[in-house]
Amino acid sequence: MIIAMKSTATEAEIEEVCDTIRRYGYKPHLIRGEERVVIGAVGHGDNKDHLQSLKSAPGVEDVVPILQPYKIVSRELKPTKTVVHVGDLEIGSAQFVVMAGPCSVETRDQLMETADAVKKAGAQVLRGGAYKPRTSPYDFQGLEVEGLKLLAEARERTGLKVVTEVVTTEDTDLVAEYADILQVGARNMQNFALLKRLGKIGRPVLLKRGMSSTIKELLLSAEYIATHGNDQVILCERGIRTFETMTRNTLDLAAVPLLNELSHLPVVVDPSHGTGRRTLIKPTAKGAVAVGADGLIIEVHPRPQEAWSDGPQSLTPEMFSEIMNELRPYIEIGDRRLN
Repeated sequence: MIIAMKSTATEAEIEEVCDTIRRYGYKPHLIRGEERVVIGAVGHGDNKDHLQSLKSAPGVEDVVPILQPYKIVSRELKPTKTVVHVGDLEIGSAQFVVMAGPCSVETRDQLMETADAVKKAGAQVLRGGAYKPRTSPYDFQGLEVEGLKLLAEARERTGLKVVTEVVTTEDTDLVAEYADILQVGARNMQNFALLKRLGKIGRPVLLKRGMSSTIKELLLSAEYIATHGNDQVILCERGIRTFETMTRNTLDLAAVPLLNELSHLPVVVDPSHGTGRRTLIKPTAKGAVAVGADGLIIEVHPRPQEAWSDGPQSLTPEMFSEIMNELRPYIEIGDRRLN
């Protein structure tokens, strides 16, 4: 249920409504807008009829049901866009955010060279995998703690924020010590134990869509994180598996405006994994901007032919700089700014 408070409601009236919601077995979720407070009653209580009676409570304007199965992340509960704050960086605002870097942290020289290049080109966030869940057990699995330390060093060197993947619940606290944004990869989108743990960690989460997951399943995974206390979630469209074999995945750009319609969470697009072909990254990145994405996450490597993972979809620094220059007019047309 959504309980809309009157613009004149006092703090005491708001707290009384929250207390009543708790007594009925639900959890109150407050959203403070510019003019009024909206309270979502979320949970598995069996007193929905009692919640309807809150219409007569002091300070309450209306009580309406939330129709979607995802409650906290729904536009029904919060019509305005959520802005995820990463230090002075805002994801979901007029600031368009680009995350860039190698698929895997391989060596210090490789990471620092890439970090310097993407920073110069205009990226605000450095991406790089320290822990790599790979389809084959024989593929490179990441430098782990050493990789995290190198990412932290690159952040100190460039001022870029860091996003990196967390693979297990056991590693969550360790990764959070080094990363500004914790990434949930496609293979872990429905790792519910991990999602619950991330709900209790004080870091923004970049949640990638699963390879064969629906929009509804993506939003319900985001709901897992939000219901456990963390609403700083960024959704990521990274392509889905279809019958097409000419690209690594099928990049679902229609998902971006749909997610913006259904949810208040910011949405970024990963054209690198979405296509698997470096020649397709530029046009699909432009398309992502045009359909309303709040940012991009792109793989960049100083020597893609030598990359330990995902070389065919990695851009050279020169290619990345060219794309950034060509993206600026598209970003400005949408009343956004890159820096």
